Amino acid sequence: MAQMLIANRLIDGRVVFRAADGNWVTDIDAGQLIDDNAVADSRLADARTDESDNLIIDPCLIDVAALGAAHEPAVLRESIRAHGPTIAVER
Repeated sequence: MAQMLIANRLIDGRVVFRAADGNWVTDIDAGQLIDDNAVADSRLADARTDESDNLIIDPCLIDVAALGAAHEPAVLRESIRAHGPTIAVER
C-alpha cells in the first residue's frame, strides 16, 4: 500500500499533506503517494526539517489507497482528518 505524509500546519492548525514538489497542501488528492520505503523515510526526514522550521507539526506517514485520481486513507482516524467530521456541522 502507498504512503503519504500528513501533518498539521502551525499557522492555522489545518491538516496538510506533502505534495511531490515539497509544498504542504490541504487537499489529500494533491498529496504525493510514496511506494518506496527508502523514499518515504527520506521525505519524512524532509518533513521533520519543516517541523524544525515551524511550518508544520507532527509529520507522519499514513497508509493511503489510490482510487483512481482520489486518495483515501486506510485508517478511519486519518480519513476523518482528511475529509472532516463524520456528522453534519451547523454553520
